[in-house]
Amino acid sequence: MEKGHLSNKEIFTIGLMLFALFLGAGNMIFPPFLGQEAGTNVWIAILGFLVTGVGLPLLGVIAIAKSGDLQTLASRVHPIYGVIFTVIMYLAIGPLFGIPRTGTVSFEISVSPFLPESVSSSNLPLFIYTIVFFGLTAWLSMNPTKLVDRIGKVLTPALLIILTILVVKSLVTPMGTPSEAKGPYVDGPFFKGFIEGYLTLDTIAALVFGIVVINALKDRGVTSKAIMTKACVYAGMIAATGLALVYLSLAYIGSTAPSAIGVKENGGAILAGASSFLFGSSGAIILGLAITFACITTSVGLVSSCAQYFSKLFKNVSYKTFVIVLSVFSMVIANFGLTQLIAFSLPILIIIYPLAIVLISLSFFHNKFNGYSFVYIGALVPTGLLSLVDGLKIAGLNVNSLVEFLSFLPLFSQGIGWIVPAIVGAILGYILANLVGESKKKVTTN
Repeated sequence: MEKGHLSNKEIFTIGLMLFALFLGAGNMIFPPFLGQEAGTNVWIAILGFLVTGVGLPLLGVIAIAKSGDLQTLASRVHPIYGVIFTVIMYLAIGPLFGIPRTGTVSFEISVSPFLPESVSSSNLPLFIYTIVFFGLTAWLSMNPTKLVDRIGKVLTPALLIILTILVVKSLVTPMGTPSEAKGPYVDGPFFKGFIEGYLTLDTIAALVFGIVVINALKDRGVTSKAIMTKACVYAGMIAATGLALVYLSLAYIGSTAPSAIGVKENGGAILAGASSFLFGSSGAIILGLAITFACITTSVGLVSSCAQYFSKLFKNVSYKTFVIVLSVFSMVIANFGLTQLIAFSLPILIIIYPLAIVLISLSFFHNKFNGYSFVYIGALVPTGLLSLVDGLKIAGLNVNSLVEFLSFLPLFSQGIGWIVPAIVGAILGYILANLVGESKKKVTTN
């Protein structure tokens, strides 16, 4: 018999689980850096960051609740696109960025601050650390046990307690005052924060891991899509509130830290420096240990999820083989270092993130336009082309002629010029679908 409702306690529990899924240690390095760079414009910048770092992941979870899973959602464009898009999303959240970042973040915060300067400038410590880190990741992923779940259940609250103490201390005894904004944060802090929110990877994570929330609801007897979607909204709001509070707090720390610890090259160094300044070496050690174990938990979860998906996609390759390949590949990528990894990932995220945003947005109007694939295609084609130009520009390639040609588009100079063309493309797609008589593909949501 179908369960007609969920208790407030059950929804709250699922909300906390969702919060724990999103709160990877890597997410904590971007708000402090934003705070440092935005300076006096920190609160305007963090609002933009919250749109892509909190709001879109919430919408992503709801979109998956309505559609079933990422490949089903993406296949509304075309079945081949469904597979390609899903593979790209798994690669992004997995071996290209997400998994390597767990190793570099934990090294940056838990090991690097305690190394002599002569040693820390060498690549050897990171290399040794990543061998151990990803070796442990592979071993835990090969032997699924409740160990990782238990670590996660203990470490997420522990990490929050440590962060709360750090924030309270920074409020009671401020490290300094925000300096002047730098670079794009001077004239367009909101839009720069919006783009920086891509780096959390949480919108992609929502598409990939939304199925975890769906299964949690199904385990509690929920089968109705209407009830499932409603539960996802409430649980998502709980998770979103938690994330927003964490990001606001860390941005504040980043904006006040330079006066005390100087300007740092990434958020991991800022967080480690602030912890040492406020609590001494003992505080930095405790923070480092908590983040290290949290990173291992996240790494195992990502490797396991990616290995499961790719082993189903390529049935002749075993799960364990993918675990080894993913772990070794991630170790290699991690050795480029955190700053280089972020710089490398941004152009690619600039290209793929708008596609994810448009896909999620259209899913909420799917029945309104009868599920026409022409609508999806009409919106995604201009989005992809314009995002490609933005990504190439961020990568430092010479696309000046294209940039000049497209500069008439609204918000193009802010890096989100794809919004208006996506809307126009969707409308044209709807008109074309009606002209050629494309069959309706409604999806029941109740």
